[in-house]
Amino acid sequence: MLAEFDGKIVGSNFLDERSAIAGIGPITVDPSQMNRTIGRQLMLDVMHRAASQNFPGARLVQIAYHTPETLSAMYGQTLNLKIPGYPVRKVIATDVEACNRLCRAIHGHDRDGDLRDAIAQGTANVVEHLGRISGYATGIGWSGHAIGETNEDLEALIGAAPMFQAPGFLVPTRNGELMRWCLGKELRIATQATLMTIGLYNEPVGRYLPSIFY
Repeated sequence: MLAEFDGKIVGSNFLDERSAIAGIGPITVDPSQMNRTIGRQLMLDVMHRAASQNFPGARLVQIAYHTPETLSAMYGQTLNLKIPGYPVRKVIATDVEACNRLCRAIHGHDRDGDLRDAIAQGTANVVEHLGRISGYATGIGWSGHAIGETNEDLEALIGAAPMFQAPGFLVPTRNGELMRWCLGKELRIATQATLMTIGLYNEPVGRYLPSIFY
């Protein structure tokens, strides 16, 4: 969605329609046009779009300037480490259903389109434990998400990441164990953010790293 004023583009917003739940953002507004309700109108437009396409829910992550933080973006040097008993490898096409099943078990929905795009781009990894897939990541960074049955799964995926997409990967701040592990590996909090949701939402029942979309 684009916003125009006097023939000039003054704002934009996006809707990720690749999976069962729609992802909103990023949203932009020309600083010179602030306080004209442009951002509100752009947000309403994408929400109407999501409703018209019958998405059961839509989500976004808001950068937390004046709100209680729920997510922390961790950043630093890549770790290049392995977690014993949790080998990491590239995702292949036959892994997709197992990954989607794991995502559905934790979130109540899958992110099939996001996962398949990451496989095509070569950024998706799975972690295995006791001979089966126990987690996956589309990438460790701002636009990647990860799922794990345990924190060890996430630690293995983070440890194997060849890069951390700036400004960092999002960790639920309430996951104190993982936060302490990251800090112990000399990763630092780059910024903080708040997860926001409309419509369908299930409290996650496993460990996860959200992307900037959701």
